[in-house]
Amino acid sequence: MRHRLLVSAAIAALITGCAVGPAYERPAAELPAHWTESPPQGIRAPAARWWTMYRDPALERLVEEALASNQDLALATARVDEARALSDIADSRRMPAVDATLERDRVRLSERSPIPLPPSAIENNSYRAQLNIAYEVDLWGRLKSASNAARAELLASEANRETVRITLATEVVRAYFALVAFDAQVEATRRSLALRSEGFALQKVRFDAGLINEFALRQIEAEVAAARAQLPALEANRTAQELALAVLLGRSPRAIMEGAVARRAEQGEPAAPVVPEGLPSDLLLRRPDVVSSEQILIANNARISEARAALFPRIGLSGYLGSESTALSDLFSGPAAIWSLGIALSQPIFQGGRLFAEVEAVKARERQAIAQYQKTLQEAFREVRQALNTQVKAREAYEAEGARTVALAEALRLALIRYRSGLLSQLEVLDSERNLLQAELNRSDALRAQRAAVADLVKALGGGWQGFDAAPVAQMGGARQ
Repeated sequence: MRHRLLVSAAIAALITGCAVGPAYERPAAELPAHWTESPPQGIRAPAARWWTMYRDPALERLVEEALASNQDLALATARVDEARALSDIADSRRMPAVDATLERDRVRLSERSPIPLPPSAIENNSYRAQLNIAYEVDLWGRLKSASNAARAELLASEANRETVRITLATEVVRAYFALVAFDAQVEATRRSLALRSEGFALQKVRFDAGLINEFALRQIEAEVAAARAQLPALEANRTAQELALAVLLGRSPRAIMEGAVARRAEQGEPAAPVVPEGLPSDLLLRRPDVVSSEQILIANNARISEARAALFPRIGLSGYLGSESTALSDLFSGPAAIWSLGIALSQPIFQGGRLFAEVEAVKARERQAIAQYQKTLQEAFREVRQALNTQVKAREAYEAEGARTVALAEALRLALIRYRSGLLSQLEVLDSERNLLQAELNRSDALRAQRAAVADLVKALGGGWQGFDAAPVAQMGGARQ
């Protein structure tokens, strides 16, 4: 007898070992030990509301508005709610199912049946009330694996929502500073147009007096027309940028048609460079898109256990407790009590290879998830290195454009002095004005690019991840057996 028990226990242990899927292990990756192309000095992005580092109250209000009203973020939140509900459904399958039924039947039997019945038995009532219980013994961990997979999918959905949130904040920052840059470019173009128009009016007076020829006058007129032609394109681009920002903010169709986006009146100073904090392996593994990819991998790993457990017997317990009587007044009396208790064992025998194919399909999905995780990690480090480089180069470009603007402004001042002294022609002054206008436009665009590069770096580093609790990731991955 003792020998049989030991053999049975060994067989059960062997079956259990076969049924349990592989324990999750994070895929190995060769990570760098330090950041390259990082600025020697800078700031660290704030743990929460990182866009406040620009010190622009108008921008801060717009980002908060977008986070409250943007439809892409609302869609991502709804997907999280769906994943949470599916996780609760998977958890519920591990608990007993209990329901209650109350029935009343009225039956009439045949008067011409082979067995004669008394008239009182031809028609009768039946009342039945019972409490039903059903429970599946999760011997092989099938239900637990399904629950773990659903939990991982919920965490992946939450990470995806955080990715949308970070991307949304970044896009609002980029669109806002592009709008501010267009304002500066429109204003610079209008100033240039006013100066050229004033010069043209003066030269027209000189032409009427016979002091200059028509050729010189028409060249000056062409310069005025060139500035005037440049202005509508800039204004159209500014309007398009403002409308795009309004959509990002989640504003209503009426507000898009009738409203305006509030912003600062001047361009201000460039944003301070951002310096990464922590080792790459300590920071980028917490990026929401990396977390999402890993959670999908964990879910597929758990699905392997679920698929393998389907090959083994299922044990179900069921029963009910209640009362049955032909009279409602006797339904809850002692003699009317009924109950049942049963156990069912089901074992797949022949499914045409379907169950084995399902195991192989889940394994293939896990391999896909591994490849996707590695690709996401590679893309994360590529984005960070590129953003670090762009941040530095964009600031260098802005400083160069700023120096060029200062030099050309001084050149225009000197040209005006020489023009009033009769040493230069009006066309040479216009040439200096044209060069200065282009430099101012370039400087505005360089400032926009510098601020956008800082936002892109914060996004690449997983900006705002401090507000995303990734702790369950490691706990779940290590606890699943």
